[in-house]
Amino acid sequence: MHKHGHTFYKAPIALGVLFSSFYLHSADFNEKSISQLHALVEGNQASYQEINQFYLDAIAKNNKQGFNLNAVISINPHTLEQAKQKDLLRNQGQVVGPLFGMPIIVKDNINTLDGMATTAGALALANNYSQNDAFLVEKLKQAGAIIIGKANLSEWANFRSSISSSGWSDVGGQAKNPYVLNRTPCGSSSGSAVAVAANFAVAAIGTETDGSITCPASHTSLVGIKPSVGLISRSGVVPLSASQDSPGPMTRTVADAALLLTVLAQPDPKEATFATHPGYIDYRQFLKQDGLKGKRIGIARNISDFNAVSTAAFNQALSVLKAQGAIIIDNLELPDQEALSQAEFDVLLYDFKHDLNQYLAQTPKEVSVKTLEQLIQFNQSNTDLTRFNQALLTMANEKTDLTSPNYQQAQTLIELKGRKNGIDALMQAHQLDAIAAPTNSPAWVIDTINGDHFAGASSAPSAIAGYPLVTVPMSYHHELPLGISFFGTRLSEGKLIEIAYGFEQANPIRQAAKFIPSID
Repeated sequence: MHKHGHTFYKAPIALGVLFSSFYLHSADFNEKSISQLHALVEGNQASYQEINQFYLDAIAKNNKQGFNLNAVISINPHTLEQAKQKDLLRNQGQVVGPLFGMPIIVKDNINTLDGMATTAGALALANNYSQNDAFLVEKLKQAGAIIIGKANLSEWANFRSSISSSGWSDVGGQAKNPYVLNRTPCGSSSGSAVAVAANFAVAAIGTETDGSITCPASHTSLVGIKPSVGLISRSGVVPLSASQDSPGPMTRTVADAALLLTVLAQPDPKEATFATHPGYIDYRQFLKQDGLKGKRIGIARNISDFNAVSTAAFNQALSVLKAQGAIIIDNLELPDQEALSQAEFDVLLYDFKHDLNQYLAQTPKEVSVKTLEQLIQFNQSNTDLTRFNQALLTMANEKTDLTSPNYQQAQTLIELKGRKNGIDALMQAHQLDAIAAPTNSPAWVIDTINGDHFAGASSAPSAIAGYPLVTVPMSYHHELPLGISFFGTRLSEGKLIEIAYGFEQANPIRQAAKFIPSID
């Protein structure tokens, strides 16, 4: 969810070693895309070791000191030796995979090896050293990527407390927005977004249940893809809800996001949606300069109450879409949003108890909590955990199992009103290729006392339906980034990438973060 002490941040590499190559090599890899980094290596202007060193230096400089971004919870202690190995292989002509040597950060609710725990931001999982990489991490490594570190997040993917601050966790502290430091990065994939925007990695992986990729991406001027549920495997990911959880890429360009989706969207026999997986698709084929031409894009104005700033920026973006040949069908309506929101909350409570209990039961013996009940007791007995309550954990624990009539009714309502008579019906009635909306309103000031101050978000319809959504940088308001979202029916990722790429190419407004202390 997107609505959210101690630290286990590890930098096992001595600072002297960390900064050594910084002076030997003056290359600046800030804001470089994956293809640009590959080109530098191919042109012998950089090595994979130098590239990874650059990002380690950036983390050392501004994660727990400097700007204190709190984006990264742990660092892969083997990063440099893995990068060195990539250089050796390259010298032998053995470059394998489109992410070869590329430093990627993954959210710290995704199981990894490489000496890094998977904490979900929670002290109860501080010793959760998985025996396996998550399926999606295996795919990244098979494509040649180096997992440079694990990203901070809203604790338990923001499903702990009735009041919470996005980007805050007991393990990682409060993540900050690199555009304006006292503003929220949103969540729950806060650290993933901050890490890419602050040039701690070339790209990151987040997870979304409702808004957790798209909101942080929007607030940090990134591209975020929340795929159809099950398109990217959830095996080895700390769950919130099997009905809605979806990992996805967070990048600076649509091209990088399409590449990562291509790598990640592989069928996993352990995944519940395995039977309906479309199989391998190279999403780079949808990077078309004229991707907007002839596309029918619907505008459902009732999705959320956006403030005047977002609405004005969005209306301006519509003129960009029209200029590129898109056909805008305005003033449409997605029905039953309130009923769907209540059904979603019910489903998440039931799913969280069921799915988290399954995950905790398989954690290593060093993890003392094996059930949601034990987690609640752990939190109660640990006096360090007083920053926020655990009302959502308690509410979930009071639910029965997935055979409950309440759960079944909520799922039936979502199928009917969220999918069939919702997004699907609207798109069929108007022959739409996508629905567009502002992703969010501008980032609010971080408030760790009263919690988040949301003012509009468009993630819910696609999140509840389990359908894909892509957010792209749209504009800025007093240095605060704003994004535009495009969503559609199940497995319409290709079409959404086409639209998002067309918009990005026609509206190339993305600027690097300036680390402004405040604009108040």
